[in-house]
Amino acid sequence: MNVTVTVNGKAYTRDVEPRTLLVQFLREDLGLTGTHVGCDTSQCGACTVHLNGDAVKSCTVLAVQADGMSVTTIEGMGTPADLHPLQAGFWEKHGLQCGFCTPGMIMSAAELLKHNPDPSEEEIRHHLEGNYCRCTGYHNIVLAVRQAAGALRAAALAEQAADD
Repeated sequence: MNVTVTVNGKAYTRDVEPRTLLVQFLREDLGLTGTHVGCDTSQCGACTVHLNGDAVKSCTVLAVQADGMSVTTIEGMGTPADLHPLQAGFWEKHGLQCGFCTPGMIMSAAELLKHNPDPSEEEIRHHLEGNYCRCTGYHNIVLAVRQAAGALRAAALAEQAADD
């Protein structure tokens, strides 16, 4: 089946088997390996991406279901020269060790911050319950998300002031 999916702002049309998972499409067909395959059972969250702006576990979505939709992966969040505030927060607050869970954590946290620009520690922990990290113990991940929330709020205020 032919599918057309806009990934990180660029449209891709590919012929895929109907059973191809979105995570496989991203990794194998498009070479976007930042989205990780962790458990294949939707438990770990390593494969989290944004589908039309909402965080989803891409191991639970077929590529054909994403036809005509927009996907953002970790590669679309920032660049090495211009990190997204969440990427910078994870780096600066040591929110990662092995890094395997980090892309999924960042994608899930980005959805949280889109809806709640100033989450409490408890709200962050609750929102990230579907993402497993076996290295960090989550403390620094929470610190990273809180730092990013502050940076995003400051950027929004600066943008608002520039518009006034």
